[in-house]
Amino acid sequence: MEACGSRRLCLFFLLLLLFSFLSLLIYQILLIQTFHMQQYLTPGSQRNVSILLWHWPFGHSYSLSGDKCLEMTGISNCSLTDDRSTYLTADVVVFHHHELSNRASALPLHLPRPTAQRWVWLSMEPPINNANVKQFNGVFNWTMSYRHDADIPIPYGKTLPGAGIQGFQRFSDRSCFASWVVSKYKPNQTRTDVYQSLKKYIPIQVYGAWNKKPLPDDRLLPTISNCLFYLSFENSEAKDYISEKMWRNAFQARAVPVVLGPRRATYEAVAPPHSFIHVADFKSVAELAAYLYHVASDKQAYEEYFKWHQTHRIKTYTDWRERLCQICLKYPSLPSKKVYQDLEGWVNS
Repeated sequence: MEACGSRRLCLFFLLLLLFSFLSLLIYQILLIQTFHMQQYLTPGSQRNVSILLWHWPFGHSYSLSGDKCLEMTGISNCSLTDDRSTYLTADVVVFHHHELSNRASALPLHLPRPTAQRWVWLSMEPPINNANVKQFNGVFNWTMSYRHDADIPIPYGKTLPGAGIQGFQRFSDRSCFASWVVSKYKPNQTRTDVYQSLKKYIPIQVYGAWNKKPLPDDRLLPTISNCLFYLSFENSEAKDYISEKMWRNAFQARAVPVVLGPRRATYEAVAPPHSFIHVADFKSVAELAAYLYHVASDKQAYEEYFKWHQTHRIKTYTDWRERLCQICLKYPSLPSKKVYQDLEGWVNS
């Protein structure tokens, strides 16, 4: 007390010290919030956007060291991390639905959510494979999916201008008529009905876990490339759902895809011109089989399905890191106050 001169003077200095501490604390909080808001509002992509992946899809992790977005996609000022300790400073946090649905992971609802931070719901599966979505109504700001109306669309592949691979295995060298790779075979699917009928008319080599003939990655495309046709049958006829069954299995193996999925117009909007045969174009499976035999017996008719290589090429997306980088391209133009109050309704629309 003597050092302070008086009790009142001592109390004054203590209150002044407390006020200074609180002022500094409030300033730091406002500074952080202002930083996040500026990060979000700054136009263009010249600033860094930090993306936190809360858990890896299906438990398969990849290295995020270095500037992955710049290395893999040429996208600058875009940082990826799976370090949850960065949660409070992340601009975007991405959650893959599969792990949330089966409770292998959980949302960090026990943590304070920064005002400018956006949460992204991610799934590359059709609605039938996205269970327990209703519990996430009112939680997520943006969606990330193969769908064209997602906030961050990430298709399995896309068509680009410019000549692709000019040469392909000669028509006469292919010893396989058609093939199909399937792991999850279910009797109540449309693709199952079509396959069961089609196999009565044409020879189909089937691979995958279903018939205990799995193809390792290094054998998948070489095996399919020996076939004239590949059955790119989706497990669900859902809006915009065109998976790797066409983009990788057929196009990269340079077999003509026989597609079953969304309507023809959806395929035409994204696939190279005259590059596929749609099951729905035929009145019956027998008519489809007859057409396949016609094309297989006419070299010129068959090679018409490869003319697109002269003017177009395809790009496939298989690496989750490459997909996550797309967030940074869309980030400046995405709505800041959007919340999916009915995420379930959107997923099933």
